[in-house]
Amino acid sequence: MLPFFVSWDESMDGAGTSAKRVKQGNQSFKEHLFLKDFPLKLISFVVFMSLFISSLNSGSNGNCYYVGNHAEAVLVDVGISCREVENRMRRCGLSMNKVKAIFISHEHSDHIRGLEVLSRKFSIPVYISEGTLLNSRLDLQEHKVFHFRSSDVFEIGRLKITAFIKKHDAADPHSFVVEYNGIRVGVFTDLGAICSNLIAHFKLCHAAFLESNYDVEMLETGSYPYHLKKRIRGGEGHLSNDEALKLFVEHRNDQLSHLFLSHLSKENNCPKKALSLFEKHAGQTKVFIASRYEQSKVIEVTGKLIHSEIREAAPIGQMTLF
Repeated sequence: MLPFFVSWDESMDGAGTSAKRVKQGNQSFKEHLFLKDFPLKLISFVVFMSLFISSLNSGSNGNCYYVGNHAEAVLVDVGISCREVENRMRRCGLSMNKVKAIFISHEHSDHIRGLEVLSRKFSIPVYISEGTLLNSRLDLQEHKVFHFRSSDVFEIGRLKITAFIKKHDAADPHSFVVEYNGIRVGVFTDLGAICSNLIAHFKLCHAAFLESNYDVEMLETGSYPYHLKKRIRGGEGHLSNDEALKLFVEHRNDQLSHLFLSHLSKENNCPKKALSLFEKHAGQTKVFIASRYEQSKVIEVTGKLIHSEIREAAPIGQMTLF
């Protein structure tokens, strides 16, 4: 559903009639109501039934993903500094006041580097598995830590977050799906292989951050030592472009409106090449690269695959709701 922007003004249409201007998306129309007996006031409100998503950073230098509705949001991983999280959210108009929880996928430094400072500064609860915490050496405020296990579901305000186990060379790695109003966004990175859990959750998503880490040929002919190449492609490392594409082509649903190709290797991938590969098969799905250098645009996910709805969210300066 597109957001409704409703306002009353003092323009009159005939004797004693006020015009109510209603705008849905980019379409507007007038509905006339007789308000002879009511004072004319300026009233505005916005109703959102969408999720808003942004990649704040994605790559081996740090990962952090934002998913939220108009009232609350969560971050998945904080692998960049607290200052960078604040700066990048500010640049795209996102408010830290909306962030009600942080979910951690695993203990590797590119997913937790800024967690301690951010959680303490803004008093944000951290949801992390026991295995991940034990292997992370994180110093978190005990009363702000909440543990989860695979298939656990948490409600953060009106958001519902589901955790599920994934294949990666970490102590207890998990992926997440964030749901609101029937709209689902998946955060699927650091994946050694495509498993049944991943397929089941990906099939239900309206948008996803999906790992597309390396190009097979670039990895094979690149400068990485053999043991590192083996780790990356060995079933508990990362997904190649081809593996991610196979998941996308074979298991996406008809309502998948947005896909962020995520965690691209700096040395073993080419963003243009990865994007071109997916766009050939994208159909109506809008495909983006999640950058390792800057935050993405804020994207509105409505849950309906209509071209007019595949659009950038409005600047927060105009609607301070994200």
